[in-house]
Amino acid sequence: MINNKMSSMLLSIILTLTTILSGCGKAPKDAETSDSSPKRMAVVVSTLNNPWFVILAETARDRAVELGYEATIFDSQNDPSKEAAHFENIVASGYRAILFNPTDADGSVANVRRAKNANIPVFGMDREINATDVAVSQILSDNYSGTVALGQYFVKEVGKTGKYVELLGLVGDNNTWNRSKGFHSVVDRYDGLEMVAQQSADFDRAKALDVLESVLQANPDIDAVFCGNDAMAMGAYQALVAAGKAEQVKVFGFDGADDVVKLIAEGKIAATGMQFPKVMAKTAAQSADAYINGKRDFPQKTPVGVELVTQENVARYGDFGRKQD
Repeated sequence: MINNKMSSMLLSIILTLTTILSGCGKAPKDAETSDSSPKRMAVVVSTLNNPWFVILAETARDRAVELGYEATIFDSQNDPSKEAAHFENIVASGYRAILFNPTDADGSVANVRRAKNANIPVFGMDREINATDVAVSQILSDNYSGTVALGQYFVKEVGKTGKYVELLGLVGDNNTWNRSKGFHSVVDRYDGLEMVAQQSADFDRAKALDVLESVLQANPDIDAVFCGNDAMAMGAYQALVAAGKAEQVKVFGFDGADDVVKLIAEGKIAATGMQFPKVMAKTAAQSADAYINGKRDFPQKTPVGVELVTQENVARYGDFGRKQD
């Protein structure tokens, strides 16, 4: 016969075993609550020292917020090491997706691969990386076709003879070379068009001003300047104003930045290519949301058309896109 003391001990053992067994097979507490953690997207951009990229970043952030996410902008300041630090922080902080504008076509691949290995999808915006197996999708301007159209307009405005300068962007960015190749695919057909200088100004307005000022000292009789983006076009225009040559030298840009569009309307800059940063940013955010919600069939590259903006059609454009949009 079991006495009362032993009965109490057996009951205690049974209750303990029941508690242990009932916990078997349950997910840890953190795993149970992970779905209720804040939904966050990271927006990583090459630089905020350019209004065009500010629009790209803020539009991506705002669209992500509209879709129900917390969103943070990270500025890489055109520095690959800062970009790498951002990715390390993002991977460690539990973000659901990254909307990404890279600093370097080759150097940024490792950062995207780090995110992929952490199961964080990356959607590229505007600038391209040289890999097709790490980002889920890249939403890119059709830079080559856009500068083919610019090259054709360049010949129309400058003529089949003349001297010109080309200001290149970042040498590690595919956009730099795609834009240059598109432009040269047209102008190089004309032997009378002479490129007297081709120099990088890193897509930067202040650097473009300095570079063109130096070029003008050696080549005071140029007829035109082709710039790989609108920030450099503004710097080039400033240098020409300072040299008293703004009315004689035609400036061509690329981006569709508001300050250049306004100067085109005033007849002070010849043309630009409208890239539609808002379209790229919204597409990236919406694609990331679709991925998080289960979609997997994304094209590796999604091209976004570029439109030529001249004084003849400038009234249609503004606010980094078409006015009706």
